[in-house]
Amino acid sequence: MNIIETRGLNKVYGANGNAVHALRGVDLTVERGEYVALIGPSGSGKSTLMSILGCLDVPSGGTYALDGRQVEKLTGADLAAIRNEKIGFVFQQYNLLPKATILRNVELPMLYAGVAGKERRQRALELLEKVGIPDKANVLPGALSGGQRQRVAIARALANRPALLLADEPTGALDSKTGHEVLALFRELHEQGNTVVLVTHDPAIAATAERRVELCDGLILRDQWEKAA
Repeated sequence: MNIIETRGLNKVYGANGNAVHALRGVDLTVERGEYVALIGPSGSGKSTLMSILGCLDVPSGGTYALDGRQVEKLTGADLAAIRNEKIGFVFQQYNLLPKATILRNVELPMLYAGVAGKERRQRALELLEKVGIPDKANVLPGALSGGQRQRVAIARALANRPALLLADEPTGALDSKTGHEVLALFRELHEQGNTVVLVTHDPAIAATAERRVELCDGLILRDQWEKAA
């Protein structure tokens, strides 16, 4: 089954003489369980595409189905519900709550989803074990290294068992060694059946995915399936 299916996706910012065409008719299909890298330079449209795929923005034209549901014309409240239910986000800057424990940070998406306290705690502890930092549950984000904080962000992204894991330049704030460790974790999650879409400008990072979708000037320039590096 397709997790992502876009047809003729367009995004225009501004109007008339000031209009900027960020996407110019993107057709993209991603099946359940794929590991895809969206790659392109600044201004290529990859960040705009990720925002639409993540239901953070809506297209100006075209259609988008997420896990079988058309989302391009939904209200803001409906989009927020889909984001919490269907999508796990991993950002470059982690976006953790600095005054909340690691356990609480991982629990938050489940709190918003109405998961009971005992189940939230158990699932959060299991996820911290999964990402390799089970001993950090009761510390604050400021006590962790960048790589550890990104592992927390990944655990939080997985909290509601999302259909899609979206990662936006997830190693951008990390040193090379730590970045490789985080990418290895994404590969492991993919091998466990998770659908991962990673946004990057770096060909070496894109090469860790099994499929690379290259954007340029709002269009898909190249779509390649290859064995990951």
